[in-house]
Amino acid sequence: MRGVMKNKGFTLIELMLVVTIIGVLAAMVMPRFSGRSEQAKIAAAKTDINASISTSLDLFEMDNGRYPISSEGLDALSSNPKSSDLVNWSGPYLKRRPIDPWGRQYKYLSPGSHNQDYDLFSFGPDGVEDNEDDIKNWE
Repeated sequence: MRGVMKNKGFTLIELMLVVTIIGVLAAMVMPRFSGRSEQAKIAAAKTDINASISTSLDLFEMDNGRYPISSEGLDALSSNPKSSDLVNWSGPYLKRRPIDPWGRQYKYLSPGSHNQDYDLFSFGPDGVEDNEDDIKNWE
């Protein structure tokens, strides 16, 4: 004897209740994550300045006896600047010119005005110089 098939499925009210619960949970969680992406970008820029790019600059200096001058800039790390005094350029020290997390080029000065060897910095999230959000290799 065949049993009677009952209608199995969710009603519209049950589906709306689930969607509402998901919406409430999302509304509670999302504010905790806002601002985290900006913190991650700042951390990435600090890592670039204090580790990745500075290591490449140190390798350049070890090979050539000096850091790239301001006119050569960070491009000297990815392609030979063809200066007459660079006889031991063994790059590329970086695959491409470094870009900060906000899509702008890092600023480089050598000799530096804050450090003897070089100043390396980003204008940070707002892109404006001399703000508190600038990320730099000096205090």
